[in-house]
Amino acid sequence: MNVGTYDCIVVGSGIVGAACAASFAKDGMQVALIDSLGAGLLATAAGMGHIVVMDDSPAQFLLTKYSQNLWLSLSDRLPPTAEFQKCGTLWVAADSEERSEVERKHALYQDHDVSTQILSKNELAVLEPELRQELEGALLVQSDAVLYAPIAAQCLTLDAASHGAVIIDSEVISIGQGVVNLRDGRILQSQRIVNAAGERSPQLTPGLPVKKRKGHLAITDRYPGFLRHQVVELGYLKSAHTLSADSVAFNVQPRITGQVLIGSSRQFDTTSEVDHAILGRMLARAVEYMPRLASCSIIRTWTGHRAATPDKLPLIGPWPGDETIFLATGHEGLGITTSLATAELLSAFFSGQTTEIPIEPYLPARLGEGCHA
Repeated sequence: MNVGTYDCIVVGSGIVGAACAASFAKDGMQVALIDSLGAGLLATAAGMGHIVVMDDSPAQFLLTKYSQNLWLSLSDRLPPTAEFQKCGTLWVAADSEERSEVERKHALYQDHDVSTQILSKNELAVLEPELRQELEGALLVQSDAVLYAPIAAQCLTLDAASHGAVIIDSEVISIGQGVVNLRDGRILQSQRIVNAAGERSPQLTPGLPVKKRKGHLAITDRYPGFLRHQVVELGYLKSAHTLSADSVAFNVQPRITGQVLIGSSRQFDTTSEVDHAILGRMLARAVEYMPRLASCSIIRTWTGHRAATPDKLPLIGPWPGDETIFLATGHEGLGITTSLATAELLSAFFSGQTTEIPIEPYLPARLGEGCHA
């Protein structure tokens, strides 16, 4: 029997798990990072790759702002293949009600030292001429960025390895009580087992209040100059947080290649197949806001699953059902944005240091031991 003992074992090498392994290893811990699928090849690869400040709740705002600052500090060390672009986000208003939301968001962001600018109809048309003319203006969040997340996850994994982390290519069968059992028969031991397995996390820790939420994406052929900012409808906030129904919203991103990445949709659907009805709704919504997208060639569509919690906040910290299990899951569509902050919060928690922002809103205990989504 092959038994290995570590200061910390991280299960899952998506961008959250990779960030955790890199942070723990830099802190001098003996770390094992385990995943049979390779770095960043599931939910990380299926996402849009945005690094955004979001304000659905005060806790979400703090976490995304903290993590975005970490990404901006890291960006100079990312390779060109990570395609990091500080392109900013335009939150576009379709009517007077949403125009009021622009003003509310602007005031909130300014109060927390996040630079924003309110744009008139004409100013918006100059920045993004492909948007329909009837829009009521927008809020520009200059600090928002996008990147190609699988490469970023691979970089974090290499960073972890360079600081002594052991990367283990194997399937995890079970975790708990200080033990990780692998499909190949190996047994690993640690008093800190971090479940960063995303959509698969409830399989390893039964009772987690995490459900799979499916999303669709599409990408166009290359159209240089067609789009310069990430653009999101303000109605996105309503659709993204509807728990009981399928939803779509307008969300597009520019890629360095000149392609346009089109989202987004949300479904509680465990299948991986493209749902052509909801994909059609998503693309139609995009054309409503950006009419000339109708003449652009779509070269690929795909789906992915997000790990969603009932209160829209991730689970970061000790799991009440087992003192050796710690969670880094449930980030839904903000895993790429919040991965670095998640890692830093857990690192500080393990070392007994004061966390940069309060960890209490993200602790799993807030939802109760053994509760189900």
